[in-house]
Amino acid sequence: MKKHNYQVKVEWTGNEGKGTLNYKSYNRNHTITTEGKYDAIKGSSDPSFLGDKTRYNPEDFFLSSLSSCHMLWYLHLCSVHKIIVTEYVDNATGVMEEMDNGSGKFTEVTLHPIVKITDKNMIEKANELHEEANKMCFIANSCNFKIGHSPQIIVDKS
Repeated sequence: MKKHNYQVKVEWTGNEGKGTLNYKSYNRNHTITTEGKYDAIKGSSDPSFLGDKTRYNPEDFFLSSLSSCHMLWYLHLCSVHKIIVTEYVDNATGVMEEMDNGSGKFTEVTLHPIVKITDKNMIEKANELHEEANKMCFIANSCNFKIGHSPQIIVDKS
């Protein structure tokens, strides 16, 4: 078994002079960087938790991680099965439930990929490969709930 290690730097930038004196005395802004990679990602918390709505929040990152991991596996599997994909867009949705004590967890995620392929004879196989991609996705395999899929396959007529 291979092990892969990852490292990111998350730096809080939200001290407004009083630190965490109380819940409203600081903002939730932070940056996420990885050595050797381009620009820092600007993050915050969800606006429901006093975050900056113009920045990405951890829930956005979680949902985008699931979506992008699935897409990368799906594209790989299509190439292996000789399905030519010309476009892929996913408008993923997720539901996080907040508990009375303030904690929470995602209870459902549905991926809604719209995929353009060149061969109409491969539509059925292209749909089937979403299930296989889900089985291979590292992030989906790390979740304690089922990831839903609602794919749409379109034949590229160009």
